[in-house]
Amino acid sequence: MIKCIIIDDEPLAIEILQDFIERTPETVLESSFLSATEALAFVESSDAELIFLDVQMPDLNGMDFLKHLNRKPMVVLTTAYQQFAVQGYQFDVMGFLEKPIAYSQFLTVIQKVRKKLEEVASLERNSGHDFLFVRTEYKLMKINYGDILFIEGMKDYSKVYIKAKDKPIITLQNLKSFEEKLPSNHFVRVHRSYIISVTQIEMIHKSSVLIGHRELPISDGFREHLNKIIQLHS
Repeated sequence: MIKCIIIDDEPLAIEILQDFIERTPETVLESSFLSATEALAFVESSDAELIFLDVQMPDLNGMDFLKHLNRKPMVVLTTAYQQFAVQGYQFDVMGFLEKPIAYSQFLTVIQKVRKKLEEVASLERNSGHDFLFVRTEYKLMKINYGDILFIEGMKDYSKVYIKAKDKPIITLQNLKSFEEKLPSNHFVRVHRSYIISVTQIEMIHKSSVLIGHRELPISDGFREHLNKIIQLHS
C-alpha cells in the first residue's frame, strides 16, 4: 500500500488527486494540506512514502518545503507551469504532473513509484542487514530482527513486540510494509493482523502459535505458508 500526502493550496487540485488515489488499487490518502507550513511537521513524523507537492504556494513554496524537509519520502511535483519542473529534479523528485492532471499521467507516476518501492524492498531483503528502522514518536528507532517477537497490525498503525520490553513499539507503518521489508525466511504472516518471527515460536497448535507467552491465531489462508517456513527449519 502506497501512503500518500497531498500538499496544495487549491482545494480543487486536492479533490482531483484524492479521487485518483481512491480509485487506484494499493494507494491510500493519509492526509492533505492547503498549507505547506502546516504540512511540514506532519510529514516529518509520518511514514507516508509519497507526497504530491504543489510548487507555487503562498506561505512556503514547494522548493522551500523540500529544503526544510529532513525526511526524504518520494515526491511528485504538481504545477500548472512546466518550467518549474526542472528546479525540482535537483531534489531528486520522482516525477512531475502538469495541471490539469489527467488520470493517465497519475497512473504513470504511480507505476514508477511502485517499481522504486519494490527495488528498495528487494535491496533491503538482500542487503544482509539484521535490523530495520521504524518511526515512532517523532524519532527513528533501530530494531534488530532477532529482538522481534511479533508485529500486530492495527489498521493505520502497528505494534512491534520486542523481547525484554513490557510495552510494544507503536509506529504508523502498516503491516504490509513490514511484510515487504522483513526477510521472508524468518518472518511470516499467520493472520491478517499478525506477522511472527519463526525463531521466537515456542509451540504451534492446530489454529494458534505461542510466542512470548502470547497465543496468536493462525488463519487458514496463511497456514500453508507457515508450514513451508517451518519445514525449512526442521
